[in-house]
Amino acid sequence: MPNILIVEDESRIASFIQKGLRSQGFTTTVVTDGQNVLDVVASGTFDLLILDLGLPSKDGFQVLQELRGQGEDLPVIILSARSDINDKVAGLEGGADDYVTKPFRFEELLARVRLRLRGHRTVRDATHLTLRSGNLVLDLRTRQVKISDRLIELPAREFAMVEMFCRHPGQVISREQLLDHVWGYDYNPGSNIVDVYVGYLRKKLGSKLIETVRGMGYRLRI
Repeated sequence: MPNILIVEDESRIASFIQKGLRSQGFTTTVVTDGQNVLDVVASGTFDLLILDLGLPSKDGFQVLQELRGQGEDLPVIILSARSDINDKVAGLEGGADDYVTKPFRFEELLARVRLRLRGHRTVRDATHLTLRSGNLVLDLRTRQVKISDRLIELPAREFAMVEMFCRHPGQVISREQLLDHVWGYDYNPGSNIVDVYVGYLRKKLGSKLIETVRGMGYRLRI
């Protein structure tokens, strides 16, 4: 299942793309700030990047330049309202694989995503497909979870929650962020579904692994 990183600061557009891609069987992660893109990509688990240019903190052009400067060959599709030919040329010459202008039709973006994925067959090092935090180990290829060498079977949404925590160990993750990442806004933000699933994980992984930060969310103990 291809994993797509969406870097877009407009929540409406990010949600639209995320829902569309997930309906087609893709796994998605949304980042809203250019400053954090390199750290997220460094996990080595993504198959393609959809990149906006007008981002907070760090412009999309700068993000692209730094990615290519580090030798990262992840396929990049720029998705931007900047339709000037000079911007398109700069993006493609800067290392982007494709350039789509807003407004756009999802069908066109989907076709371009599939095209770039077919053309990119990078074999990853096995260590890039594993996330570790203390005794907790996630194999992103087999979707298996181990804690202290004990294999634990998790349904897809519980696995997605653990993956989110492991990508940000020690950081507080809000209920809204978990709801967005795991359910893609399919549930009312006022729902307690996140708390219910955290309860499931505590029963399976240990009651002390996921800590409640009152009024803010949850974090994975490290």
